[in-house]
Amino acid sequence: MSTLTIRLPDDTAERLRALARRRGLSVNKLIEELSAQALAAWDTESHFRASAAMGDPARTLAILDRLDAAEADATRPLD
Repeated sequence: MSTLTIRLPDDTAERLRALARRRGLSVNKLIEELSAQALAAWDTESHFRASAAMGDPARTLAILDRLDAAEADATRPLD
């Protein structure tokens, strides 16, 4: 485990503290979760860029279209 010191504007730090309180988390845990989300998005983008560069861009886009459709179905309100 590493310790990382960051400098933030006071208003940003206060908003993060408020968000952490609202979610019932420590600021440390909130930053850990937000960092994990950012890294997952970066990893996904990197994966798709590599796939497009090495493979068939049309196939990669078709996969993304299927994922978008599946997500739309999963978030559609129930009647």
